[in-house]
Amino acid sequence: MKRSLLTLLCAMTAFGAQASEAAKAAPKGDAARGQTIVSTVCVACHGPDGNSPLAANPKLAGQHPEYLLKQMKNFKASDGKQPERVSAIMNGMIAAYDEGQMRDLAAYFSAQTQKGEAAKNRESIELGQKLYRGGDQAKGLPACAACHGPTGAGIPAQYPRIGGQFAEYTETQLKSFREGARANDPNKMMRMVAIKMTDAEIRAVSDYVAGLR
Repeated sequence: MKRSLLTLLCAMTAFGAQASEAAKAAPKGDAARGQTIVSTVCVACHGPDGNSPLAANPKLAGQHPEYLLKQMKNFKASDGKQPERVSAIMNGMIAAYDEGQMRDLAAYFSAQTQKGEAAKNRESIELGQKLYRGGDQAKGLPACAACHGPTGAGIPAQYPRIGGQFAEYTETQLKSFREGARANDPNKMMRMVAIKMTDAEIRAVSDYVAGLR
């Protein structure tokens, strides 16, 4: 158990260093140009300011631009290969945009203010808080806060903001990582975490995260 936890923590550290270096070298996008695309295309699913009206679509407002760019690039197929992150909707939506336009979109969404959600299940709030803050050493499950921070704000260029996100969306993504349906996490970090979690634990953490600020 301790060895698997140590391996995961080492992977997190290595990824953090790589992401930080990549972020320093990456040119920033133009938020104004990004807004033009959002107002005509992205608005239908993610809202005009990245605060999606539907729980099936993630809130993008206030998300770190480096993370947004990575996800868009992962959704985009290249050289005739299947995209790294498969989505019937996003694979088609992002196909028309080049990296410069993706950077513009990332710049716009990251500059917006997130309208956070709230934890709704009082019965699971204690379990969600326990796992988020302290993990479960017996299962080799690290604390979510170790990477995403005490308020779910994440760390720019390394770990995404998850606080205030729809609980339903977070739950779906954790289950996708656990099942291997989503596999675009560096060094299998999220898959190594999610595979140790039960449905009840995933649901509890997702609900708790929705209320973080």
